[in-house]
Amino acid sequence: MTMATLHPVDAASSPRLHEWFRPVVAVAARPRLWPTAATLVLRLARPGWWRDGRRLPLPDPGYWHFRSVTAFGADGVVPNRAEVVAYLEWCRAWREVTR
Repeated sequence: MTMATLHPVDAASSPRLHEWFRPVVAVAARPRLWPTAATLVLRLARPGWWRDGRRLPLPDPGYWHFRSVTAFGADGVVPNRAEVVAYLEWCRAWREVTR
């Protein structure tokens, strides 16, 4: 069995910020998920994200490629509103179980 190799990913294959509008609105409508979402965004952010020109805590393109392919079977997929909310609910519940 061989391990898959992650290939360098260019910014063109990363999701565009406007594609995240609906999932972000769905989370904004659920204040109980705000702490979980903020924690997750900061955990997934590329190290030193504040030093790049965009000033947004975005994940590394290679990491996003890996997660997108393993979760959705394709590169650059943006999860829909229901998927984002369900994942954050799961993260929130898991955190409370492990306390």
